[in-house]
This record gives sequence, C-alpha cells and structure tokens, in this order.
Amino acid sequence: MIQQSESAYPPLFLSKPLDFLILSNGPGEITSWVLPVVKALRDKFGNNRDLVRISVILSPCPHASGKETAIARTFPEVDRVQSPEYFFTFLWRGQTQDNWDWYPQGMVIFLGGDQFYPLVIGSRLKYRTLVYAEWDARWLPWIDSFALGQDSVQAKIPSKYHHKCRVVGNLMADLGEIYQDDYSPSDQEIIGLLPGSKSAKLTQGVPLAVGIAEAIAQVRPATRFILPLAPTLDVKTLARFAQKETNPFIAKINGITGELKSDLGYYLQTPSGVKIELVTRFPVFDLLAQCRLCLTTVGANTAQLGTLAVPMLVLIPTHQLDAMRSWDGIPGLLANLPGLGYYFARLINWAVIRQKRLYAWPNLWAKEAIVPELLGEIKAESVASLVLELLKHPEELQKMRDRLLQIRPQSGAASRLVEMIEPFTDESSLY
Repeated sequence: MIQQSESAYPPLFLSKPLDFLILSNGPGEITSWVLPVVKALRDKFGNNRDLVRISVILSPCPHASGKETAIARTFPEVDRVQSPEYFFTFLWRGQTQDNWDWYPQGMVIFLGGDQFYPLVIGSRLKYRTLVYAEWDARWLPWIDSFALGQDSVQAKIPSKYHHKCRVVGNLMADLGEIYQDDYSPSDQEIIGLLPGSKSAKLTQGVPLAVGIAEAIAQVRPATRFILPLAPTLDVKTLARFAQKETNPFIAKINGITGELKSDLGYYLQTPSGVKIELVTRFPVFDLLAQCRLCLTTVGANTAQLGTLAVPMLVLIPTHQLDAMRSWDGIPGLLANLPGLGYYFARLINWAVIRQKRLYAWPNLWAKEAIVPELLGEIKAESVASLVLELLKHPEELQKMRDRLLQIRPQSGAASRLVEMIEPFTDESSLY
C-alpha cells in the first residue's frame, strides 16, 4: 500500500555538494514523471545550485517527438540536459557531449527508458541508483532501491528484495497538484478536442472533431475549440486528415472539412467559419485544465484528463473496422500484417465491440462508467447534442468532475519517491 508522506518539510542540510542524474526518454515520461520529480527534489533539497545539481540525460525512444530536450530545458529546476543522440556515447564511455563534471556523491534516478541504463551509469559514477518501476522492477540484486507505481508491482518481487522497495503511487497523479486544478465552469467556455496521434485514429477522429465543433458552434457561437497536437505531429500532417483530397473517410460520412489557416497561430476553419485552434506547444496541461469538457479518443489522454479532473466524453468510432489498426500488442501486430491484416483488423474490432468493456482510464480506476464512452458508428450531430445538453446543465459536469477527483490516483508520488533518497544523503552512503 502507498505510504503517506509528510505534508511539509524544510530543505535538507547538506555538507557536501550532491548530483542528481535523471534518466528519461519519451514525451510522456518527461512531462508526467520528470516534471513532478524535479519539483519535489527542489522542495526537499533546496535551490542552491552550488550544493544540489539536477541533470537530465535522455535516451533514444521510438515514441519520441524530438522536442524532449527542449521541454526538459524549460523546467527551471533542471540545471543541465543532454539530448538522446549522445546517450550511447555517455553510456559506454562515461563522457557527455559537453564533458560535464560530476560531484563525488550523487544518485541516478531512472524515470523512463531501459532499467539496465541506471545499473551501468550508477556503477561507473559510483552513485546510488533509484528506479521508478511503473509495471515491472528489473535487475533487483544490483539496483539500490525501487519506487513502485502500484501494489501489483511489489507482488511480483521476491520477498528478499522488499526492503529495497516502496509503493509511491502514480507520478502522473501529481499533475493535478502542479496545475492546481484550474478547471472552472465559470470561465470562458473551452472545449478540448483530442483525436489521437496515430493515423488510424486521426482518419476518423479529426473529421468527427471538426463536425462536432461545427454543430456546437451553431448553437453556442462563443465556444472556443482547441485541438492540442500530439508532440509527434505537425500542423500540416494533422490538417491532411481534415481534407477530402487526403482523407477519403470524410466523403464516406458526408463530413465537414477544415482548412488550415494561420493568423497569430494555426487553426482549422470550417466552410461556415468555425475555428479550431491547433495548439502546438507541449505539454498543454494548464490549458486542458481550463476546458469545460474534452472529447478524446482512448489512451493516455484519458489518464491525463482524469488526473486533472477534467470532464470528458470518450469517442471510439468504428465506422471503418479495418482502419482501426492502432491496438497495442499482438492484436496490433496481427491487424497490420500484409494482406491478412485487413481481415484480422475487422475480426479484432468486431470482437472488441461485442465485449462491452470499459476503455477509459478513469472508468478502469473506478470499475464503472463515470465518464461516457461512445463506441460504434458515431455521428458528429449526436455527440454535439450530448455536449450541448451537458453544457446546459453544468451541475452534471460538476458531478463528473467530483467523481474524477474521488477516483483519480492519489497525488504525492513524487514527494514519496524523493523521501526514499534521504537515507542515502549522508556522506558515507552516497560515495
């Protein structure tokens, strides 16, 4: 079970300088794990940069956007960042691109990548190692300590290693604290549109988002629509899914197109003049936290919105069963096989529809449907009608938000992780 942390504490006294080396990789890890941890480190150890230094070294990631280095450099708590193209030189030779120096005492904190990396780097620098294990803990005999994301991880660890472990909880849950639960139904009416990042989802999701925005705007013209781009997308790629010439699905559903325009920022504009802002900065949790409601596909978006306690409708369109080939694991591999993939995709998606299971992370946490999931041949007009009804009854949105606040993962994971470092901060244990 998660052990509670102290509510407040003064920075620790350190007699000698201390280096924290954080290893991470993808955009989700940087924004959901590294950000809360570096804030907790500064809260615990203070802001004296001559005494406590925080460095971030990124490893290559197949899901990387190329913006991870720039994002990490925006964190004021971080002193140095190395981009992933120099990682393996550092891993094998121990030398960074800018030839960083290292204090005699320090700790390697793993927040994404391969758990083998902190083992090698900690051994070379003679630093202690702390691994955040969301799903599995590896290299148990050689890693010094493990901060576990959930109880089920500890259940898989042999009892002789339990002394190294503490269940700290889900680091993503700290996003709600960082962005101070900015959701406010009295502010400007903003609706967030999150159609996904993969082509299979965007093919259906973008035309639906455009059609929904068009229908809502006819009734509530003052509504502001935002579409945050996944870090792996650019505006021109996204816009192709809103055009009939490059997305035949629009014609199949008699959908509405969106034309890419720019004027102090990029946006899609429908033939009737409705504008959907394309938000290119990342992360955008502060903006999502201000949305009255979000329309999102399944995936990590639902977990992020859930931790921010933002009401949502989860859209799972199945107009083209063979086009929905974005499942993970073995189903995804089968659905994308040359030739036979078409038939596997239709079979897998047909079976998924019949299961009548829950997909959104908040619903999985609660084991009940607290946010609506719309699965099937979704029509933009029907979704817009549901949205308009919710907007007319803000008390219903507030009920959804209250339930999200009740069931979202407990915050404070970053503070609990950082507390695990304190026993190692005496001079003898960090050498």
